[in-house]
Amino acid sequence: MFAEGDMAVYPAHGVGVIKAIETKKVAGTDQKFYVLQILDNNMTIMIPTVSSDSVGLRAIVSKNEVDDVLDILRDRAIEIGSQTWNRRYRDYMEKIKTGSIHEVAAVLRDLFLLSVDKDLSYGERKMLDTAKALLVKELSLAKKVDERNISNEIETIFT
Repeated sequence: MFAEGDMAVYPAHGVGVIKAIETKKVAGTDQKFYVLQILDNNMTIMIPTVSSDSVGLRAIVSKNEVDDVLDILRDRAIEIGSQTWNRRYRDYMEKIKTGSIHEVAAVLRDLFLLSVDKDLSYGERKMLDTAKALLVKELSLAKKVDERNISNEIETIFT
């Protein structure tokens, strides 16, 4: 359960703030909604409170979990499959849509490692940028540091 002013992560959109909890009449029944404003683009999303778990709405990670996420980025003992770029793109998009910061970190790591060996497609480059932006925003809020610090830390991991 979230309260007004809480930070929350909505899958594939990133971190937002709960601006309000409103009751709306839907099909003759009163339903409560979280009104979430995404920080990066000010988009407003209304999420039924009863289904917030099933759509993946979650609190930002704790400061302790940040190290786990960074460990995923450091892990080089993984093997990138040889599937086609469009199949890989679909698989990575599914991971991002889960809303799991661990899955997003794995996508960023895999795409970075893939980019070392070959040119990424336009969609893959865009997805790499999206995964990085999602991680930077959430990790900076979790650690209470500037986004540039987190971005630099991620860049250092990959160089």
